[in-house]
Amino acid sequence: MTETASSRPQRVTSVDLVRGIVMILMALDHTRDYFSNLRFQPEDLSKATPFLFFTRWITHFCAPAFFLLAGVGVSLAMSRGKSIRELSWFLVTRGLWLVVLELTITHFGWQFSMDFPQFLLVLWALGWSMVILAGLVYLPKKVILAISLLAIIGHNLLDGINPESLGGFAPVWHLLHVPGLVIQDPFVFVGYPLIPWFAVMSLGFVLGDVFKWEPERRRKFLIRAGIAATAAFIVLRFINGYGDPRPWSGQRSVALTIASFGNASKYPPSLIYLLMTLGPVLIALALMERARGAASRAISVYGQVPMFYYILHLFLIHTLAYGFALWQGGDGSFLSLDVQSFPAWYGTNLAGVYLAWLVVVALLYVPCRWYAALKARRKDWWLGYI
Repeated sequence: MTETASSRPQRVTSVDLVRGIVMILMALDHTRDYFSNLRFQPEDLSKATPFLFFTRWITHFCAPAFFLLAGVGVSLAMSRGKSIRELSWFLVTRGLWLVVLELTITHFGWQFSMDFPQFLLVLWALGWSMVILAGLVYLPKKVILAISLLAIIGHNLLDGINPESLGGFAPVWHLLHVPGLVIQDPFVFVGYPLIPWFAVMSLGFVLGDVFKWEPERRRKFLIRAGIAATAAFIVLRFINGYGDPRPWSGQRSVALTIASFGNASKYPPSLIYLLMTLGPVLIALALMERARGAASRAISVYGQVPMFYYILHLFLIHTLAYGFALWQGGDGSFLSLDVQSFPAWYGTNLAGVYLAWLVVVALLYVPCRWYAALKARRKDWWLGYI
């Protein structure tokens, strides 16, 4: 089944542009994982430089934007004629498909092997969040908003629950709220628990109604909401009270003290983390509505095909890193998600990481533009799943 481009609804360009920006930033984080010669986490401020921390921090916007805009996209699909029942079925089937992708295709992209360990990451959480949203879409929007805000604002009240205290139910709590092992042998580790990620997606679903408003009203709302969220982040973080299990503290320099202030917990995403990231994302959605020019169009290409980009970038980064490892030391078999086990001889400095990142983004442009054009002129059912 095909459909001409002229008969299809127009895309929301600001959503594509913001999503394109975060997709590009995401590639920076994963390029750093596979190319860096450092064997510690950038969040370790006892070892990190301010620029290394910033390289990691700027990519924190990716996952929250990914989940929020996925929810917005579901809402826009409903406004384009899908019934609630059709939308719910699509969410279930696409969500389960993303789970399958996590366990197979992207697992191989990360590891270049189908062996264990198995890491349950962003596609896992996206998939199950869609399945949850498939049920939520039957509820009134006000109820969905209340559930979303309750999970986002209140989930840090659960931080004190230790999975080990739950005995045989510990794996369930790892799946829901605390990253950790769900199976010891074979090794299965969940990195993206569902609470509160599913709520970020359902919040995006409610937010989708804003994109039906008159442009000026929509921009004002997004900017005000974004400023309010950012201000709430600053106040709550400064108080060092509720909202994040990892308080900030003074460091050996002003720059690193600022880094500590922004070093919010991502696993699971704390309230502080989500306010810090979603606030600027909302502001960007308003400002990008007026973006024009060749650069905006090029960046939007990546945002039009996020799943295609995500899968392709994993294989491309891993392949380039493998070649780089062969050139450096004659072996690339060690490359995997266990970056701290990489040999000391492998890797490049931060400047080299940025160069590799620019090469990755440039190489992805042509295939992404081809696939975006394919999706624009056709409407085969399977195109909605990649």
